[in-house]
Amino acid sequence: MGAWHRIRHAVTPHSHSHRDVDTSAAGLRALWISLAVLGVTALLQAGVVAMSGSVALLGDTLHNVADALTAVPLGIAFVVGRRAATRSYTYGFGRAEDLAGIAVVLVIAASAVAAGWIALRRLVDPVDLDHLPAVAVAGVLGFVGNEVVARYRIRVGRRIGSAALVADGLHARTDGFTSLAVVAAALGAWAGWRWADPVVGLAITAAIVVVLRSAAREVYRRLMDAVDPDLVDRAERTLRDIPGVRDVTAVRMRWIGHRLHAEADVVVDADLTVVAAHEVAADAEHQLTHAVPRLVAVTVHTDPVGHAGAHHHVELSHARRPRVG
Repeated sequence: MGAWHRIRHAVTPHSHSHRDVDTSAAGLRALWISLAVLGVTALLQAGVVAMSGSVALLGDTLHNVADALTAVPLGIAFVVGRRAATRSYTYGFGRAEDLAGIAVVLVIAASAVAAGWIALRRLVDPVDLDHLPAVAVAGVLGFVGNEVVARYRIRVGRRIGSAALVADGLHARTDGFTSLAVVAAALGAWAGWRWADPVVGLAITAAIVVVLRSAAREVYRRLMDAVDPDLVDRAERTLRDIPGVRDVTAVRMRWIGHRLHAEADVVVDADLTVVAAHEVAADAEHQLTHAVPRLVAVTVHTDPVGHAGAHHHVELSHARRPRVG
């Protein structure tokens, strides 16, 4: 019972609002449906690959398999991210999504290596393809499967406010057009160009590498706590509009999973009481969560006019020691 309790504790949401749980559930549902659609697409394409020997179609199939498999680490990350914060992981487990991003990049890289290696071998030793109409149909099938997934991911991602899911949907849409290149390979082979199939296979490999570069960049930026500067600008404008805020000296933001956290330093009148300064900070925190999408937690620090900035804190601390000693 003890082991079962720990497993149930690990996968059961119990720390966030019902809205947050519903959001995660919608994201998970989109991932699993995408996995099923792309999995069936890749399976059908693999059957045509076995019959025809097309390396262009093989490259597209491997790409679709990689896209389908990315749902697994992302799904696990969504589940782990629901866990409550602990004394050790005080910000919760949202970073699991960033670790899943690394897994996604590795899967895409592996598919690029496999597709490129097979295409190069076939370019050196070209062979005649069989079942060309089936190859062309499989290419169209890949396009349709990716477009269905793209539309679904983008719609759900925009509804729940998940930029990652929207980006994944746009990625699938790009992959769909890559699948159409398989049709070109089939037409070239039908025209007697034995090199058409491996050349298109290499072109698909290049497309995978472009996607890999983009995905790796996004994962790197997320791990380095990069955010869209427009979000910082929006937060600063919102803070300056808060009654009682004289100035904004610092705004810091970071993504933890698909949730945004922020810290801000604001300047208030020096003659405010502790209660009044607290009211300004509380108002600022509340308004920021409405103004900035996906912002779930804000900490606002208030400085009095004339003592703004962290460099004053050391001086104030040293000056206060004798008074309280």
